[in-house]
Amino acid sequence: MLLMLLMFSALRNRSRIYGFQWSGLLRISRKAEWPDWIPPPEMIDRQPYLPRFMAGGPGNPLGARALYLGNTVYRIHGTNQPQTIGHAVSSGCFRLVNGDVVDLYDRVPVGTKVIVRQNPEL
Repeated sequence: MLLMLLMFSALRNRSRIYGFQWSGLLRISRKAEWPDWIPPPEMIDRQPYLPRFMAGGPGNPLGARALYLGNTVYRIHGTNQPQTIGHAVSSGCFRLVNGDVVDLYDRVPVGTKVIVRQNPEL
């Protein structure tokens, strides 16, 4: 199975982009239901008020499911703030509404190749 993700810059004013951008080929290395959240150091540097740990559950920013990408801090996950989807507010993760990430979680096995491309021509 192959999953291709497209990252688009959500904000026109580049000086205000808070998220990270990356591209490449990775595999889904593990999956978790209602995952715990530990913000990466890069996110804490930008937002020092964030908690250092948050247990999984409906109030957790990772939402209902997470698919971990390789040996990185990046993942495909749900969100408890669906209004932020499409805005560069994460640290390089792909956020989906919880219903969609639950569906993807059920369909995609560990080991699936994930290709991430920046601003591809459609």
